[in-house]
Amino acid sequence: MADENTVQQAAGAEGAPQQDAAPQGGRGPRGGRGRGQGGDRGRGGRDGNRGRRDDRRGAEDGGEELIEKLVHINRVSKTVKGGKRFGFAALVVVGDGKGRVGFGHGKAREVPEAISKATASAKKAMVRVPLKDGRTLHHDGNGHFGAGRVTLRSAPQGTGIIAGGPMRAIFESLGVADVVTKSVGTSNPYNMIRATFEALTDQTSPKSVAQRRGKKIADLLGRGGADKGVAEAEAAAVTE
Repeated sequence: MADENTVQQAAGAEGAPQQDAAPQGGRGPRGGRGRGQGGDRGRGGRDGNRGRRDDRRGAEDGGEELIEKLVHINRVSKTVKGGKRFGFAALVVVGDGKGRVGFGHGKAREVPEAISKATASAKKAMVRVPLKDGRTLHHDGNGHFGAGRVTLRSAPQGTGIIAGGPMRAIFESLGVADVVTKSVGTSNPYNMIRATFEALTDQTSPKSVAQRRGKKIADLLGRGGADKGVAEAEAAAVTE
């Protein structure tokens, strides 16, 4: 009898792993497909990829606070077979308020999606503009695009932003506090913004001109009979 009990216990011990291994294989005890450890790893990998994409977007933004301004939104349509497909086009200006600004436009079936596309495009196309004392332009400038022509002039402290429409959004996002502008020609916001950006990209600072010509900033500011001491003081105050 003792020998028969020992044989039965050994047979049961050998059969136990076979019963536990069934759910890990192809089909479970109820005839359904079992979930193995490989499937769990696959789902975890996809979730991990989503998390890394979110972290990468945060790293690209750099944590800086940007000023976003919606300049214009227009309803557009596309003629397709069977009728028209309506959508929206958005024009957005983005800046950091410290000398960097950009603009972009986007189209989508819904307004929020169009604005998000335009904002992403504007962030990729940001340019740096040198500012005098961090509040105004270094010199006057002209720009034109299509039928739009704009004139930008530096202004003394306390003047404010004398600009209208799309141009005001640009200077508020750029961080300019004193400027005088004039727009002649078309009132199309797209052409006005492109003309304004053409004038802003032509802006140069005394520091960059002095480096290009191999001179000192005081030598450039002291031309035209200006006092040497005043020129040296202004040159010392130039930071960009």
